[in-house]
Amino acid sequence: MKTFSWKTGMVAVVLIAAVIYILPTLVPGMWPHKKINLGLDLQGGMHLVLEVDTDKAVENTVERIIQELRGILKKEKIRYTSIERIEKIKISAAISQEYSDGFNKVLDDEFRNLRIVSKSGTEQGVNIIMDLPEDEVREIKKMAAEQALETIRNRIDQFGVSEPDIRNQGEKRILIQLPGIKDPERAIKLLGETALLEFKLLDETNSPYEAEKGTVPPGDELLYQIKVDRTTNREIKTPFLVKKQSLLTGASLADARVQIDSQYNEPYVSIKFDKKGARIFERITGENVQKRLAIVLDDKVYSAPVIQEKIGGGEARITGSFTTEEARDLAIVLRAGALPAPVKILEERTVGPSLGADSIKQGLASMVLGGILVVVFMVIYYNKAGFIADMALILNILLIAAGLAAFQATLTLPGIAGIILTIGMAVDANVLIFERIREEIAVGKTPHAAVSAGYDRATLTILDANVTTLIAALVLFQFGTGPVKGFAVTLSLGVVSSLFTALYVTRIVFDYLLLNRKLKTLSI
Repeated sequence: MKTFSWKTGMVAVVLIAAVIYILPTLVPGMWPHKKINLGLDLQGGMHLVLEVDTDKAVENTVERIIQELRGILKKEKIRYTSIERIEKIKISAAISQEYSDGFNKVLDDEFRNLRIVSKSGTEQGVNIIMDLPEDEVREIKKMAAEQALETIRNRIDQFGVSEPDIRNQGEKRILIQLPGIKDPERAIKLLGETALLEFKLLDETNSPYEAEKGTVPPGDELLYQIKVDRTTNREIKTPFLVKKQSLLTGASLADARVQIDSQYNEPYVSIKFDKKGARIFERITGENVQKRLAIVLDDKVYSAPVIQEKIGGGEARITGSFTTEEARDLAIVLRAGALPAPVKILEERTVGPSLGADSIKQGLASMVLGGILVVVFMVIYYNKAGFIADMALILNILLIAAGLAAFQATLTLPGIAGIILTIGMAVDANVLIFERIREEIAVGKTPHAAVSAGYDRATLTILDANVTTLIAALVLFQFGTGPVKGFAVTLSLGVVSSLFTALYVTRIVFDYLLLNRKLKTLSI
């Protein structure tokens, strides 16, 4: 009796835990646990596949090395004719013969990762072609893909999408599923923005309108400020000539918030730098009073205010006739950080919420109909024993739902198919057991002996069938994606709960009826 009580207690604990986990789904807000996540196909939303331009990340790295190399050569007073990027990822340096040794020393001390591709002598000096080793290029690409994934995840988290599915797909692709998203275009803009923030001085000695005709002064670049006239919806482009050199970048940002301008009642983005960035910003503004400083984001000028005085404290503001949503999205991408390389959309699908509602309705209808047919069949064919199997079946479905909530798995339309398949598998186990019990009763055994022998004989067969199915489901989960994974999740949960209810719960019920209630016959 002691063992029987212990088993009953265990079933009660499992049942209570299942109810606790399933309550938030049935009565939202009643319990402080998350409810079952519905997949994209059930509640609508967006499916995106992005590709990170990892080649661009390598180019950016090479460009940064060139800037560092120039800075060190200038500091060491080593003259060079030219240092530039060629063939996208190679560095060409032309050095006077007298400074050749000094240049090599700088390479040995500061740039050991650079590989010499070729070296040739000229009348003026030495031409050296350098690049990065293949292992380092591979590592840069890998890091770019991982950093892009993390940046996009941060942006989506701050955007407020509940239960997004974001993961790497291959070496440079990112799969994103955003259930329940209402504004796809806004989400795409938020995800695709590189968000490279730079502070650059304006070239106020040359005309940007002259530069538009094709003559951009050396060391300058022509960028545009783009505004949309909200009355006419026309785009207004204003050219600016800015210095190529970035004085400060968004890498030094500590925070970005949306604020409302009290004078014009318009939203703007208030940014705050970290300690190092604040010192640099103070120095920049102190050295360039009465000059215009352009705030550039992804090669677009957002504003170019005149510096009136040295600005301490490391705070600045980005204005640009934003709507509140635009200002909020800009603050999000600045807080989340810049993407290490641009991304492009390879695949975009939007699932409407009405289609998801129809899917839920049809899926649940098929599940209920299948369940009713099974329940009726079991009662007709196995009498009261069939009723016990039906109770186990209902508990089985409850455990699957609780498992989905507990593991925060996502229920998809194929997942509903997995539950329906599980219903069939659950009663199949009971059918095997009941047939064995019938055979034992037919040879003249008592009901309790027949039940014990029936479970003993059927257990191995049931375990064989379910364990192989579970292995197949786990393989699907490991290597499948999207809908296949959803099917594998519910199938795995269904197999485990089916074993528990068929071999454990129903056995306890039979033992209770035969030992405690002293039943002399078995209705089966």
